[in-house]
Amino acid sequence: MDVYDEILRLRRLGQKSAIATIVQVRGSIPSYESAKLLVREDGSMLGTVGGGCVEAEVWNAAREVIETEKPKHLTFNLGQDAAYDNGLICGGQLDIFVEPVIPPPRAFIFGAGHISKSLSKVASLAGFATNIIDNRDTFANRGRFPEADEIFAEEYEDVFPKLVIHETSYIIIVTRGHRDDMRVLRWAVGTQARYIAMIGSKRKVIGVVKELEKEGVARSLLERIFAPMGLEIGAISPEEIAISVVAEMIAARRNADSAWRSVSKSVFANESRSTVLK
Repeated sequence: MDVYDEILRLRRLGQKSAIATIVQVRGSIPSYESAKLLVREDGSMLGTVGGGCVEAEVWNAAREVIETEKPKHLTFNLGQDAAYDNGLICGGQLDIFVEPVIPPPRAFIFGAGHISKSLSKVASLAGFATNIIDNRDTFANRGRFPEADEIFAEEYEDVFPKLVIHETSYIIIVTRGHRDDMRVLRWAVGTQARYIAMIGSKRKVIGVVKELEKEGVARSLLERIFAPMGLEIGAISPEEIAISVVAEMIAARRNADSAWRSVSKSVFANESRSTVLK
């Protein structure tokens, strides 16, 4: 299997990995400059940078790189004694660069109205691949969303099984009404999405959250909701709302403190007379 083909496959699946490349060689080593080792999220490997103690250390570094999403530069000195002990008849030096391979964040926008049009454009500009989902083909189509990666004009429950949701997924709920919002939110809180947001006033969001809690949806799941969606910048127009939401998505992606608040926590905090989260 080719390393590059495997990287593409992992990115499509939304799985992180790390690629280690020999970037400089001095003297004799049991491999060659540009040799590559791919380490998957589950620890499995493809390719090699020479085996032995070098590869073991590179594997450990790759696991750290996958976790932190930050690259590392490693230098190895294969002295004659160390090389012999590890079965490597060599004595050179090599530098290895280990870099993370992160799948692009993907925004799943439920609803294809005027706010969604702006959301899709702004999110795409910010580096998010966008998926548009709506049960009306007159709204969910390529003419309205030319930049979208995928478009689904089907009933929401029919689309749910087709979507691969993971920790680099962002779900934004902007359907045409409360009933559809609840259909999507009921499913969304059970996924591994990094960000789940819903449009609407605080009163509307509280009502939806309470209804889902009555249905038996766990409070811990409802506490994941970012709603009302978007950072508080006084947004009014669809374009401004889109900017505020994508800014919040970026904050969630980069682990910025300003992102981590949700109206469901505020509601529950009020119930216990705690401070309301902003």
